[in-house]
Amino acid sequence: MYLRIMESSEGNIVAACDRELIGRVFREGRLVLDLEKYAGFYKGEPCSSEGLSRALRGAASMNLVGERSVACALGAGIAKKENVLFIAGVPHLQVYRI
Repeated sequence: MYLRIMESSEGNIVAACDRELIGRVFREGRLVLDLEKYAGFYKGEPCSSEGLSRALRGAASMNLVGERSVACALGAGIAKKENVLFIAGVPHLQVYRI
């Protein structure tokens, strides 16, 4: 997985994506998940599941793409399965803590 942490006045924004998805585009109806055009948003440092789980604990918001990335949030109890959006079979999860 790739992990990118961005600081904002509201708290850390965490973006994570399973490595093999970077550079690909997924379409389903009107939904488009463009990991080619927006690769820079997700492509930070290589990261383990444990590293991503730690980063998610303190995040104000998160944008996760891929089975392993989304599984970290589900496993940590940050989100529920029914909150996951699938685009062409690829799981995508956005979480905002207000």
